[in-house]
Amino acid sequence: MKVVFRIAMFAILAALGVWLWTVLFPSPEKVIRKRLVELARTASSSSGESDLARLAAARSVAGFFSTNVELAVELPELGQRNSVDREEITQAALMARSRTGGGVQVKFPDINITVAPDKQSAVVDLTVEANVSGEHNPFVQQMKFTLQKTDGRWLITRVETVHTLSWCPQFYFRHFALCTAAGSFHS
Repeated sequence: MKVVFRIAMFAILAALGVWLWTVLFPSPEKVIRKRLVELARTASSSSGESDLARLAAARSVAGFFSTNVELAVELPELGQRNSVDREEITQAALMARSRTGGGVQVKFPDINITVAPDKQSAVVDLTVEANVSGEHNPFVQQMKFTLQKTDGRWLITRVETVHTLSWCPQFYFRHFALCTAAGSFHS
C-alpha cells in the first residue's frame, strides 16, 4: 500500500512540476499568440472615446512594434511606404481611431506561428478582421508579421500583405462587383 501511495505522490508532484514549468516558462508560441491578441484588443476602439484615451491607445499600439518596421503593405490608405518608425505608427493608429468614431473591433481569427530554431525570431501568418461600426462588411486581409525578440519582448519588425488567389486591390467585400468587372477577381 505504501508503494502505491509513493508512486501516486510522485506522479502528482511530477505533474505539478510540469504544470508549474509551463506557467513560469511559456513557449514562444504562447507568448506571441498572447501578445497578438493583446494587440488586437488594443487596436480595437469603442464609440465615445476621449482624445486622451485615443492617444494612449495609439501609443500602446506602437509599443507592439520595433523602432523601425519594414513594410510590404498594399493598402490604398497607406500609399507606398518601405518603412515606418514608432512615431508614424502612433500617428497612423491615432488617425484610424479618429476616423472610426463609432468604434472598430479588430480580431486575428487564425494565427499560425513559426518560431525560428534559435527562438529569437518568428513569422506569423494571420488574418486581420476589422469590423467598423456602421459598416455592413468587415475588412479582411491576410497578413504576415515577422517578429524579433528584443530585450525579452516580441516586437513586430516586418508587416506584409499576403496575396491570396482571390486578391483584389479593393479589399472590402462590397467592391466584389468592381473586382469582377475589372477582371482582377480569380475564382
